[in-house]
Amino acid sequence: MALIGYMHRDLVEERKWISDTDYKEGLALAQLAPGPLAAQLGIYLGYVDYGILGATLAGLAFVLPSFIMVVILGWIYKIYGGLNWMQSVFYGVGASVIGIIAHSAYKLTRKTIGKDKLLWLIYLVAAFITIITETESVFLFLGAGILSWLMKEPPHFLQSTKAIRGFIPPSLLPFFMGNPPADTDTLLRITGFFTKAGAMIFGSGLAIVPFLYGGVVNEYHWLNVKQFLDAVAVAMITPGPVVITVGFIGFLIAGFTGASLAALATFLPCYLFTIIPAPYFKKYGKRPDIAAFVAGVTAAATGAISGAVVVLGRKSISDIPTALLALVTVTLLFKSKKIKEPVIVLAAAIIGLVLYPLIHH
Repeated sequence: MALIGYMHRDLVEERKWISDTDYKEGLALAQLAPGPLAAQLGIYLGYVDYGILGATLAGLAFVLPSFIMVVILGWIYKIYGGLNWMQSVFYGVGASVIGIIAHSAYKLTRKTIGKDKLLWLIYLVAAFITIITETESVFLFLGAGILSWLMKEPPHFLQSTKAIRGFIPPSLLPFFMGNPPADTDTLLRITGFFTKAGAMIFGSGLAIVPFLYGGVVNEYHWLNVKQFLDAVAVAMITPGPVVITVGFIGFLIAGFTGASLAALATFLPCYLFTIIPAPYFKKYGKRPDIAAFVAGVTAAATGAISGAVVVLGRKSISDIPTALLALVTVTLLFKSKKIKEPVIVLAAAIIGLVLYPLIHH
C-alpha cells in the first residue's frame, strides 16, 4: 500500500510523468480487477503512454528487483536453516513501515478526496469497514463507484424516471529444483495454486497472505508456520510489493524453478486483467458518468488504505518502543523532505536488531 502513495508522489507530483486523472483511473481499475493492487497500478501507468510495451516493461521492472532479492534470501535461508535475526529486524521495520504507510495515506487522502462531502462519506465508511473486517472487498469498491455515479451523474432513465534436469549441472540442481528436487507434480501444483492466488485475490498485497497461509501451510504442507512467517517478513523488509513473498515461498518449496513458477503464476493474471480492459478504460474513463464512478472507487480505495494503517498497526505496534518508532517515522516524513524512506527503514532495522534481544530475551 505504501507503494501506491510512492507512485503518486514520484510519478504525478514530482516527475509529472503521469496526470492525476490517469493515476486515479489506474487506481480504480486496479481495485476492481483481481490481483495485487500496486502491481496492477504500476502496469496500468506503464500502459498509459506506451501501450502494451510500456505495461510489460513496467511490470517487469516492478517485480524483478524484489524477486531477485527474495530468491537470494531464500537461498541463504535454505543453507543456514532459518533467519533467526529476522524477528529482530522486523520488530523495528514493521513499526517504521506503519509510519510510512500512514504518511502516504494522509497525502493520498488530501489529494483524492478534497472537500467533496460524498467522497468523504465513502472514504470514512470504507476505512471503518476495513478496520472492523480486516479485509478489502471488491463489492465495497463497486458499491462506492455506483453510489458516486448515481449521485453525481445519474443515467438519463433515472433523471427522467524431467527435461529440465538434463540441462542443469548436478552441483546446481538443489538451487534450481530444491533439495530434494521437486517432481513434476509438485511444480504443476505450485503453478495451479499460485495462479489461483493471483486471479482471485482483490486489494492490497497483504490481502493474499491469509490465502497463501491456507494453501501453503494447511492444505499442501509445503512450509511450516515459522517458515511461512519468515517468508512474509522477508517480503516486508525487502523493497517492492509484499506479494513477492511468493518468490521466497516458491524457492523454499522447489528452488529457483519453484520461485519462478510461483512469481509468474501470481503476476501473470494481474498483468492480463490490467492490459485487456485498459484500452476501454482509458477511452471511456473521461466520460462524466465513468469519472463519477472512478471518483467513488478511488475514495473507497483511499479509505481502505487508511483503514489498513490501523489494521496493520495492531499487529506491528506491540509496545512503547515500536509506538515511538512509528511516531518518529511519521514526524520525520512530515518535517523533512530530504530524508528518504529507505534510510528510515534501514535505521529502524538496526534499532530492531539492538532493541529486540534486550527487550524479549
